[in-house]
Amino acid sequence: MRKIVWLFGLFLVAPLVALAQAGGGKFSELKPTQPVSVEGNKIEVIEFFWYGCPHCYNLEPLLMTWVKKLPPDVQFRRVPAVFNPRWEHDAEIFYAFDALGVLDKVHEPFFDAIHRDGLRTDNPEAMAQWLQKHGIDPKKFNETMKSFTVKSRTGRAKQMSVAYGIDGTPAFAVQGKYTVSAEQGGSREGMLQTVSQLVEVVRKGNK
Repeated sequence: MRKIVWLFGLFLVAPLVALAQAGGGKFSELKPTQPVSVEGNKIEVIEFFWYGCPHCYNLEPLLMTWVKKLPPDVQFRRVPAVFNPRWEHDAEIFYAFDALGVLDKVHEPFFDAIHRDGLRTDNPEAMAQWLQKHGIDPKKFNETMKSFTVKSRTGRAKQMSVAYGIDGTPAFAVQGKYTVSAEQGGSREGMLQTVSQLVEVVRKGNK
């Protein structure tokens, strides 16, 4: 019942209007549009993900190739989707990595550890061993996870998950105006192709 109430509230907060893209890709238009963290004519692309999501993990190699080819006017960032306490815990891990300045180094190995090696992020002993293996002090990491900065950023990610109408991962948002779900993309390649098309729509609107 709590999940049903939460979903009902989600649609009240962020109603979405489904549209069909001219190139064939499906997406949703956000109403109201959401604020972005870029300035000028920069275009923001957000991936909503979860470390425990196998689809996000399988998308990662293709996504990284795509990100490396993005033009200078496109700014990509990840936001951990938050739907429940387990996802919130993993979001705090993501932001703790970022706060410690190790995110770029450990993001991919952490994904591998979960999906290839069976690491349980809710197992303190297993997490401590993994952190030590990668040169991160478990005590400092746990303190960082509990910090005001990490808690605030995780709370913001939870708010964004609702405001953007995210109901599964992976999902993408373009310039606070459009979202593309895995279902709408149809395939990993289809998702990224639709996002690229939406970036071009925004770019034309900026001119």
